[in-house]
Amino acid sequence: MRSFFLACTALAAASPTFGQALEPTSQGNVAVTIYNDNLALVQDVRQLTIPAGRSRQEFRDVSGQIRAETVSFAAPDTAIVEQNFDYDLLSPSKLMEKAVGKTVTIVRINPATGAETREVAKVLATNGGVVLQIGERIEVLRDDGLPVRVIFDKVPDNLRARPTLSVTVESGHSGSRPAKLTYLTPGLGWKSDYVALFDEGAGRIDVQGWITLTNNTGTSYNNADVVMVAGTPNRGRNGGGYEDYAPPPPPIRRAGTESGSRERLGDYYLYPLSGRTTIANAQTKQVSFLDVQGAPASKAYEYRVDWLQTIDTAQSASTVLKFSNSSRGGLGDQLPAGTVRVYMRDARGQPQFIGESNIPHTPMGSELAIRTGDAFDVKVKSTVAKRERITSDEWERTARYRINDSRDGTRVVTVEANPTYMRTTMAYTLTNARPAPVTVDLVQAGLDRSWYHDTRVASETVPGTQRSLDERLYHVTVPANGETVVTAVFDTRY
Repeated sequence: MRSFFLACTALAAASPTFGQALEPTSQGNVAVTIYNDNLALVQDVRQLTIPAGRSRQEFRDVSGQIRAETVSFAAPDTAIVEQNFDYDLLSPSKLMEKAVGKTVTIVRINPATGAETREVAKVLATNGGVVLQIGERIEVLRDDGLPVRVIFDKVPDNLRARPTLSVTVESGHSGSRPAKLTYLTPGLGWKSDYVALFDEGAGRIDVQGWITLTNNTGTSYNNADVVMVAGTPNRGRNGGGYEDYAPPPPPIRRAGTESGSRERLGDYYLYPLSGRTTIANAQTKQVSFLDVQGAPASKAYEYRVDWLQTIDTAQSASTVLKFSNSSRGGLGDQLPAGTVRVYMRDARGQPQFIGESNIPHTPMGSELAIRTGDAFDVKVKSTVAKRERITSDEWERTARYRINDSRDGTRVVTVEANPTYMRTTMAYTLTNARPAPVTVDLVQAGLDRSWYHDTRVASETVPGTQRSLDERLYHVTVPANGETVVTAVFDTRY
């Protein structure tokens, strides 16, 4: 019904304003604070003319997703009585929906003669099409290319051309005064993106950091003072459930302990824009916040083996880029969560994309390892070479556990146990098809099981270090165009 909708739009634009309230005010001095998780705080100071007594003030150009329960209004010598948010927006289809059960005027033009005819019609339904009753007949308003206009008597009171917040206030005197409107809204968000150019030969990295703003609130914020908050404020979710658990993000190998000069807000960091800007609706805007040249960086290979993991086919080691954001010899800034995209120059000097990885909020002074992809020429194969049972005459066959039961006092429970000790020999084969030797950080994981905590390293052909209770790390050198076999023997319960 293309011709019908065009007619409605023209009529709506010419319709009178809504009445009752004073003329709606537009945005004033706007400040927007944007958080990472699709949330923003909008503070808008407008100059209002408020009469004495009770009146209704209408604020247009507010977010179409405003959380009405978060609205705060403050003006000198003015008290709030009631507030309403009207987000049912004026459109041709909405006009017709609101006209169900009412009468409209249908205007048709004969394309051959240009003659105009008018009929009064009652709107019966708008479910997938407009159904009309004209006199004794029922008619469907069709999009058949013929010029048709629909005339409405008025615009319904609860339709707005733009999202509108109305506040009923009580004032002790009349006059102009500043009024501050504050509210939270989803639909405004930001994220960080990092572009890293790695020079492997020089062991250096150039990093640019970009903040990407996105506005899907249905409203533009004009000439706004904008600041981004790096952090995750709690929003009414209580901890303790499974969904709240998140393991430590792997890119941070050592959390930093340095303080910088960046402005803080409680336990969050602020990233203000250097000047005022307009955030248009349905717009993505990028702003630079980090530009570092020649920070130290290095490439490494890593592979993680789970407990008792036998791999029939050799798997690629991960290629990682290691660097720091310390003040000395690093990027020298706190890094908000985002995506790091890594490039290297080819033989022709052209930067080529080699991989990307996400990082969490990273304090300054941290050591990071960004996984860029899988190594083509460096492979690892793990095998459970031998697994045998070890007996111990010293182990008690029966264990007694004393359990405190508040209902029955103390009771003794006897549990029969047959302790079993196992010796596991792991073999790791690492191959290198590159023309230069490489070092692979090989990690044996799964050493700290929930039912025992007494894993022992009986022997190993390459000295390892305990990275955590669960992981043992081996730095394995693999010769050019060659292979290295590492064996390690672990004694465990079960």
